[in-house]
Amino acid sequence: MAAMRTILLAMSVMAILSNASAAIYNVGEPSGQWDLSTNYGNWASSRNFHPSDQIIFKYSPQAHDVLEVSKADYDSCSTASPIATLNSGNDVVSLTATGTRYFLCGFPGHCAGGMKVKIDVVPSSSSSSPSPASGPSASNAPPPVAYQGVPQRAF
Repeated sequence: MAAMRTILLAMSVMAILSNASAAIYNVGEPSGQWDLSTNYGNWASSRNFHPSDQIIFKYSPQAHDVLEVSKADYDSCSTASPIATLNSGNDVVSLTATGTRYFLCGFPGHCAGGMKVKIDVVPSSSSSSPSPASGPSASNAPPPVAYQGVPQRAF
């Protein structure tokens, strides 16, 4: 019984610490705007995104939107089959797993004009077993939890 309480306490502390280290990024910061004037390749490559981080797209919904797309659609700027469509002007996207996610503006000509961003989500330095995502649906699944020093057994 005491061992079970110790394990549960350790798991709770780890969960709190992992959430405390989450970062929030305004896409395109320092101006923080989703628009045609930002080089999103440079912006994203200068940051390290980790599971539990969030990215926020801020923009005028009359002028832009955000589509999450596959790599092929990102490469070709295709808006035909988005994974998700966001259009509030203040869209929060949680990065729940490692892997690459692709976003673009669906307004005609905007993606070709540079309004697209590739977000590479890498394991946190404290993570002991990375869980790379594969395929669009995997990017929405929470990463598996691994605890160092805790015996793996069924409860």
